[in-house]
Amino acid sequence: MIDRLGLALLHRLDPERAHGLALTALSAGIGPRGGPVTSPRLRTRLAGLDLPNPVGLAAGFDKNATALLPLSRCAFGFLEVGAATPQPQPGNPRPRLFRLTEDRAAINRFGFNNDGAEVIADRLAQRPDGAVIGLNLGANKDSADRAADFVSVLTACGAHVDFATVNVSSPNTERLRELQGPAALGALLSGVLAARDALPRRIPVFLKIAPDLSAEDLEQIAAAAGGVDAIIASNTTLDRTSLTSPQRDEAGGLSGQPLFERSTRILARLSTLTDLPLIGVGGVATAEQAYAKIRAGASAVQLYTALVYEGISLPVRILRGLEALLERDGFDNVSQAVGTDRDRWL
Repeated sequence: MIDRLGLALLHRLDPERAHGLALTALSAGIGPRGGPVTSPRLRTRLAGLDLPNPVGLAAGFDKNATALLPLSRCAFGFLEVGAATPQPQPGNPRPRLFRLTEDRAAINRFGFNNDGAEVIADRLAQRPDGAVIGLNLGANKDSADRAADFVSVLTACGAHVDFATVNVSSPNTERLRELQGPAALGALLSGVLAARDALPRRIPVFLKIAPDLSAEDLEQIAAAAGGVDAIIASNTTLDRTSLTSPQRDEAGGLSGQPLFERSTRILARLSTLTDLPLIGVGGVATAEQAYAKIRAGASAVQLYTALVYEGISLPVRILRGLEALLERDGFDNVSQAVGTDRDRWL
């Protein structure tokens, strides 16, 4: 009931203002008071990380790490904050976030708006005990050396997180996706991994890719990504096929339900090209969709846009449903289900 009332209020507001109010409400204690949902069937291991469950919060919801404690109580198995850039930046002009209610989707063109690595590092240093928290690394829009920006953020924040994600797939920073090319990606990852190795403790590094990739692109990325610990598939899409909402032609990255099939097919194809663990993102709003991503090849999943339409109690509902699905199909642990229905998506 609280979710329904809260969503009704938030949906009367401008989407970005509603997002900020949701974070403020969580920080004020309006929201779940428990912790990660877990069980022997849901506990899993991802790139050396012990997770209470395989459902995480995707980057972008808490860009500036301002709500770490309340979010750690919202049932998620892990959290990803950011993206953070070396210097603070305001991002693109407003309006830059749009609800596509008819499509259960969103379009954003934020442009890596954030408080900067130094401020975010201070907040991460005060993180809650026991939570698994990662940081999405970004580059400043006006940077002369974007590869160096990723290294700079990791150096500033890496001691305070459990994993870091190299984000070369946002469509909202001009020419950022060019870093997905094999030569540029190889050089970028080499620098990031060297910075990781210089941290006080070793943390896994993930790579987040776009869904708008050809089969050849995927092969090249899989070959260049050999040094990372996992791949996140995928970020938002530029595709606008079959949308019905009035805001469908807004510039920016599309997330939510229209991305589910596209991102799941990318995930399944990628699982045939690499032995790295994969994290499935894009259109997860139900237990069945989380399960489909896992059976397509994901060791874990992340969600964000579905919270706009389903509320902060959604992770609990997904995890309860996921456990029931695993039990129904005879899996003692979620890891046993990974990739068992991959061929359906190829």
